[in-house]
Amino acid sequence: MILHFTKMNGAGNDFVMVDNRRDEIHLSRETIARLCDRHRGVGADGLIAVEPARSGADFRMRYYNADGGEVEMCGNGARCFTRFAGRLAGRTDRIRFETEAGIISAELVGENVRLSMSAPKDLALRESLTLPGGTTLTVHSVNTGVPHAVVVVEDLKAVPVQEYGSGLRYHEHFAPKGTNANFILPVDAQTLEIRTYERGVEGETLACGTGVTASALIFHELTGAKSPVAVKVLGGDTLSVGFEEEGRGAFRNVTLTGPADFVFEGDVEV
Repeated sequence: MILHFTKMNGAGNDFVMVDNRRDEIHLSRETIARLCDRHRGVGADGLIAVEPARSGADFRMRYYNADGGEVEMCGNGARCFTRFAGRLAGRTDRIRFETEAGIISAELVGENVRLSMSAPKDLALRESLTLPGGTTLTVHSVNTGVPHAVVVVEDLKAVPVQEYGSGLRYHEHFAPKGTNANFILPVDAQTLEIRTYERGVEGETLACGTGVTASALIFHELTGAKSPVAVKVLGGDTLSVGFEEEGRGAFRNVTLTGPADFVFEGDVEV
């Protein structure tokens, strides 16, 4: 079978995009992992399929990590999905699409996309967790479509992201599904820098939209930072997280704004 795909990236987080509006493409976990392999495949942090909606939205978004496992949501992927689905359907306005984390509304703003995120849940602050190597971290966490742990650090460049990220990802506190792990450095009252270890990729990525969102909300909880919060990712882009607080620890109208770029198209045998 020859599969036509489009390669996109959102702030450096890259994806293989597939048009499956006819619901005729069925890829195994192993095939998806092979497509995402950077040495033997197309290479990507994940694969995203555009599928027919089931609950009244315009489309359905299916997201698979680089290991082939399906997860609920990806913020950078959702922005790429919006531009990709918009191009397929000739849309340039607002698009609503279904995810496993709920229905997402997205607005095309030139080459950028503003996502209206699902309501965050499971906020927890200042938990002390000890990693396998004996290091103890103060960890904050929240689910912004997928679970995220957030650690505030003083030296972002020196953080052993692979070691600490893996330790948090598989920590029994987040069992059985595990978590993504973010390390943040406050730059000023409204700005963060971030590095992220992504579950499913099992390593550091250049950006993670749901991680950016989680980190901005936790930054607000810890410091009172006002909306919007600017978050600079490892890939060099700066994303913007808007929100309204609805009582302590609860948020509404959470938005994530940032780039979504087309890279190339191609065909691959699967």
